[in-house]
Amino acid sequence: MEMQFSCSFPSFLLIIIAFMGNFSEATTGHGGVHGGIATYWGQNIREGRLTAACATRKFQIVNIGFLSTFGNGQLPQVNLTRHCSPIRNGCWNVSTGILNCQNDGVKVMLSLGGPDGNYSLSSAAEAVGLADYIWNNFLHGHSTSPRPFGYAPLDGVDFRIERGEFSPYYTLLARRLHDYGRQSGRTVYLTAAPRCRFPDNYLVESLYTGLFDYIWVRFFDDRQCQYSSGHPSGFRWSWKRWIHSIPTRKFYVGIPASEEAGEGYVAPAVLMREVLPFVKRSASYGGVMLFDLSNDVQTNYSSLISGRV
Repeated sequence: MEMQFSCSFPSFLLIIIAFMGNFSEATTGHGGVHGGIATYWGQNIREGRLTAACATRKFQIVNIGFLSTFGNGQLPQVNLTRHCSPIRNGCWNVSTGILNCQNDGVKVMLSLGGPDGNYSLSSAAEAVGLADYIWNNFLHGHSTSPRPFGYAPLDGVDFRIERGEFSPYYTLLARRLHDYGRQSGRTVYLTAAPRCRFPDNYLVESLYTGLFDYIWVRFFDDRQCQYSSGHPSGFRWSWKRWIHSIPTRKFYVGIPASEEAGEGYVAPAVLMREVLPFVKRSASYGGVMLFDLSNDVQTNYSSLISGRV
């Protein structure tokens, strides 16, 4: 019996395109994909100066963390632990580090939230007010009062929301920051650090908008999805869920830079042998996020994987 095919030529072409896309994703991990390293700076004096970190040429993106006070009528406030205090002695010296990093080709972001602090967004007015404050005090706007880091404009904003209740207003915050950049002709990068268990309680609605350029998923402090050599399926399932659900330019694997930095530490040799060959199969793979620079200074993790990411 002769077989009958009812598939039209346009439909057949779509099948071929989809097949080639899947083939590309499955083959990009064979040594042809190179990513970058992102990290966080600002929470420990032992990490050293921002300028020195960027001068190593190991990092693609550095998140300054954290803007950890906002909402509930509070004046937004940066906490850089023992580096400096915007209230007591000012953080204008950070401006030099920002400019030096940018001159070295490193993007520098302001990270919102973090594991500690007192922050929330409970209304559209609070989201708009926070976006205006960030634009005028950390990005390309102008403030009537001294800017916390001096004039040096940052490259964008990182969302690392780990506390409080779910709020739909983080989406409004992201959209207003994006619109500020578009209307001014300036690029405002948006990044995020959701937890690895999908979906993230705080950010998933915002991430679905496609406004975020880079997402470093925190594959630590959650046994369900952090990497384990004995049981890698949880990590692999989570990675696939993220890259196939959320529209973004690049995904990064977020891991602790030392065993002290969080549960889910992956030794550099294991990362290169077991984790990277898997994630590099994804066309949206962007690199590795190490948390944080102070831990990286102690372990030299970034040097051990530099050039292999």
